[in-house]
Amino acid sequence: MHAQAPSGRILVVEDEESISAPFAEALRRAGFEAVVTGTAAGALELAESEEPDLVMLDLALPDGDGRDVCRELRRRSDVPIMMLTARGTEMDKIVGLELGADDYVVKPFSAAEVISRIRAVLRRSAPRDGAIEKPIRVGEVELDPEARIARLRGAELDLSRKEFDLLAELMRNAGRVVKREDLMSKVWDVNWFGSTKTLDVHVGWLRRKLEDDPAHPAYIETVRGVGFRFAAPEVEQ
Repeated sequence: MHAQAPSGRILVVEDEESISAPFAEALRRAGFEAVVTGTAAGALELAESEEPDLVMLDLALPDGDGRDVCRELRRRSDVPIMMLTARGTEMDKIVGLELGADDYVVKPFSAAEVISRIRAVLRRSAPRDGAIEKPIRVGEVELDPEARIARLRGAELDLSRKEFDLLAELMRNAGRVVKREDLMSKVWDVNWFGSTKTLDVHVGWLRRKLEDDPAHPAYIETVRGVGFRFAAPEVEQ
């Protein structure tokens, strides 16, 4: 009888062994392969050599700032990142997400809850099965869901993972209102623990990158109290 293959390799970057050791064991019991390091240098080295499916990254490391590690990891790859910190303010979460993190965990945490959130992040970042999605074009914005590339007037946009996913969800529904709760569920998680301010912040970043005036939007319209609507594609005559 063959041993069950691990359901993913998780790189845990945490210098407190009282946290990393039991959490790594919980990951293994849940069917994951756990790789642990307590330093920023180790995080960057193991992210390269081990090719993890997800990085769980503490912000406070003895040899560096986890935010710098997050920035460098995001520059190198699209690996999902979960920030881990003792702080829990809304601004801390927004800063972490702005750097390209996919989720944010505040210590102390429940291993079972975090593992559930890890599975949700991995599901959302997995390639979609089935038919290949065709590129979508609305006005001067073009999005290729398969290549994960978005362009404005032919120039590639520098989007974080969440910005791309948000733009993709809005453009898939171009011309229709997408409710706030549906965007949070699709782009973040059905069990998202933060406030929906995160959605507004990401919409603001997207608007800036699309050169979209919030007062007179050409692309992303706010439907107050409901959600957002992306401009409808022009009907070809």
